[in-house]
Amino acid sequence: MSVSAHDKLVIRAVAWLRRYGCGIVLSEQYCSTGEVPDAIGWKGQCRSVVVECKATRGDFLADANKPFRLKPREGLGCERLYLAPAGLIRADELPTGWGLLEVERGDIVVRVKPARQSQRTEVGLLKEMNLLLASLRRVEVRIEPQSITDFLKWKSRLAEYNGGVLPEGVLPAEDEENSHLQV
Repeated sequence: MSVSAHDKLVIRAVAWLRRYGCGIVLSEQYCSTGEVPDAIGWKGQCRSVVVECKATRGDFLADANKPFRLKPREGLGCERLYLAPAGLIRADELPTGWGLLEVERGDIVVRVKPARQSQRTEVGLLKEMNLLLASLRRVEVRIEPQSITDFLKWKSRLAEYNGGVLPEGVLPAEDEENSHLQV
């Protein structure tokens, strides 16, 4: 099965989000809100970053007619960016506050930075929470008969198998840093 140009952009978007500091990244995950971001990541202070990948001009033009583009307050992402091949999207065509990433000679180049002020509204935050919860539920279904809670207690099980001591380099859950909760 060959990988489409769009799929290759999504793979690049996920890698870019990780380099951009996003500790949690999802790609092409559906939930009942209707918006299926090509890639979305969360970095410190729960700041979300959406990357929409456009391999063709027609796909970019059609994107403007999606309900959450027509009503940007209902969209996901504190930061919103398009990722496209160089020259596909002009800066003056971007929706207000959106940034532009371009693939040029195999590298991703930031052509237009997204707005510094968060684009996400309370509605968008609730939709992001819905997306995260739907994704967690999919994980729980796949790890049955364990619950997700039991699955996440892997360190406790590891310590049990190791005579009550965690292996070197593994921190207890209460000592882990969580930049997503820091204000």
